[in-house]
Amino acid sequence: MTEKNNKIPFEEDNYTHNINRSNERKLDRRGFMKTLVGAAGVFAVSSLPWGAMAAKELMGLGEKEYPRKKIASLDSVAVGDAVEFAFPGEHDSAIMIRLSEKKFVAYQNACTHLRCPVFWNKEENDLLCPCHHGKFDVETGAPTAGPPRRPLPEIFVKVDKGAVYATGVKRYEA
Repeated sequence: MTEKNNKIPFEEDNYTHNINRSNERKLDRRGFMKTLVGAAGVFAVSSLPWGAMAAKELMGLGEKEYPRKKIASLDSVAVGDAVEFAFPGEHDSAIMIRLSEKKFVAYQNACTHLRCPVFWNKEENDLLCPCHHGKFDVETGAPTAGPPRRPLPEIFVKVDKGAVYATGVKRYEA
């Protein structure tokens, strides 16, 4: 004669009495995939406005107007000297070199390899990136040695009323 164990307050006398079978699986594989696809869709739709704004900004770079900024007065820069300045923004480092009495060139002052600063080397007549020994042609901004493959972004300069001004940034096509 077997006696029923009266110490378990459940109707079933087995080891699975603690499983609530009606809510055993609240999220199965199909439910998980639906949730995952729904979350991805919400993310995609919410990022569309930002993507549209970025595309609009990139499409208009060629026509972008920059405020004219004075770099230096003509008499303060000797032939062969360089002047550092910020353009187009206050945190965008740039460098201008006076090549002759009437010729000036300016470039953004960040190597196109790893964004290290670029320095004017008057003795060798080139722009030097000391991080990986990259060199750029001062006339064109094109790389001549080292790991850089792209030219330095050119800044348009204009001489007006005894001063040199930065007027824009050249757009390079990919």
